[in-house]
Amino acid sequence: MITSFVEKPKLHDPILIEGLPGIGFVANIACLHLINELKAKKFCEIHSSSFQALSMTTDEGLTRPSLNELYYVHDESYSHDLVILFGNTQALSAQGQYELCEKILDIGEDCGSRMVITIGGLKRDYVPSSPKIYCTATDPEMLEETIRLGADKIQGRVFGVAGLLLGSAKLRGLRGFCILSETPGLYPDALAAKVALEFLSRYLAVAIDLSRLDTAVVTLSRLMGHLLHGDQLKKSRQPGLI
Repeated sequence: MITSFVEKPKLHDPILIEGLPGIGFVANIACLHLINELKAKKFCEIHSSSFQALSMTTDEGLTRPSLNELYYVHDESYSHDLVILFGNTQALSAQGQYELCEKILDIGEDCGSRMVITIGGLKRDYVPSSPKIYCTATDPEMLEETIRLGADKIQGRVFGVAGLLLGSAKLRGLRGFCILSETPGLYPDALAAKVALEFLSRYLAVAIDLSRLDTAVVTLSRLMGHLLHGDQLKKSRQPGLI
């Protein structure tokens, strides 16, 4: 695993926020929006042989490798600075996931972080019109705080980096919680990401402009409506159907 630093920022009690792709791309969408709206600055890249064995292309046709990136937000008006994890892949093996989470926590602690927030999608067999937020936390006090902010507690397993990073953080004596937003998980879910960000905004007491996500939600709703309508038309044309 290779880390490459652009700079090593000096931060005030930063909170590490995870945003890697997972169910419904909820964390990915949420953290990309956070990076853009808060004008976060990239300070580190992580490359690993455990990442997907491919390169991706940009809109301009350029190559973008599989990687994770860390961004920071330093603002004197915030009670905590932020370190935001973003990337286009998780590791593909259990060993790779553990190594990745340990590396991320190493970097976070080097920046002074004692708090970790992970984000993920909670898969449902239906399309929630108003997704609910569920949380799990490293300690009872942290969990009660998320419940006061409107979350329900969840029992079960949290897979991927969203779960493993939080569990590894607890082993290091760090505090934190996981935000899970309901989603069917069949497409990039802007609504679930928006709901997750609204919850995160309440916890951080940081105003986040969500207007661009609102636009994405409307666009996605129209697209899904067209797809559903087209599917219904195809079924109606099948022999034997009225």
